Amino acid sequence: MEYQPEGMLYGTVLNQNYISSAEGLSEAMNKNITVEGKVILCTSEHDLIVDLPCGKGIIPRVEGAVGVKEGTTRDIALISRVNKIVCFKITGIELSENGNITAYLSRKAAQEECQREYISKMKKGDVISASVSHLEQFGSFVDIGCGIPSLIPIDAMSVSRISHPSDRFYTGQRIKAVVADNINGRIYLTHKELLGTWDENASKFNIGETVPGIVRSIESYGVFVEIAPNLAGLTEPYEGIKVGQSVSVYIKAIIPEKMKIKLIIVDICCEKEPVPEYDYYITGGHMDSWLYSSRSSDKIIKTSFI
Repeated sequence: MEYQPEGMLYGTVLNQNYISSAEGLSEAMNKNITVEGKVILCTSEHDLIVDLPCGKGIIPRVEGAVGVKEGTTRDIALISRVNKIVCFKITGIELSENGNITAYLSRKAAQEECQREYISKMKKGDVISASVSHLEQFGSFVDIGCGIPSLIPIDAMSVSRISHPSDRFYTGQRIKAVVADNINGRIYLTHKELLGTWDENASKFNIGETVPGIVRSIESYGVFVEIAPNLAGLTEPYEGIKVGQSVSVYIKAIIPEKMKIKLIIVDICCEKEPVPEYDYYITGGHMDSWLYSSRSSDKIIKTSFI
């Protein structure tokens, strides 16, 4: 079975077939298949009510997530699921006299299987899929499978400096990430290694071009403008400019041996550009190491996953 962030299965024909009839629910239960549905209510007891095309699903509080029963997962993890897609195993089905279907569900069981069969086997350097859950000043929490969370620290999001994770991600965004470590099944992630080396990023630009950029840092000696997710250049000080603004910049010089791009701000365009969907240089498999530095430079910027 392929384990994915919550929401990836929901719209598939197979998932809809499983949750749309008593027969489908029974088949999923008998085959121990993980399926998905949308939470429409969290009761005062913090049970989750799932909308099923054929009836109603109930996820009891202690089955809502790994760690709820033990107290290591707070109930906010359940409350925050309302109006969102969750995964679950079907543990029982009841058919009332008037034909109404009630299914008893366990999100915890789906998470335990995902942890055992997928997450616990992740190795440093594995490239995985994830979904952005929410953003904090220090980093982005992501779903790495069946709603199990991991964190990408802000300094691991890109080589180019950013002031907040919202400069890189938005909630619900599908992304790729690299396993930085797996300590007793707890996964630590990084992201910048997928956004290209200095040479790969710089190769997309030529001296004399005017290109769009985003102001990332304002210093006394100049302004750092990002022209690609892993590439920023320096301009002369520019009065009235703000971090996060979109600008157009003229490329004055590209210096691989110093890993520097010299820019000139041509115009201020708008307050902030939307977060892009990334064209990753690496989309799967495994990495032993990653060298950002230009082949012409003596400076070494490297990540080792060994």
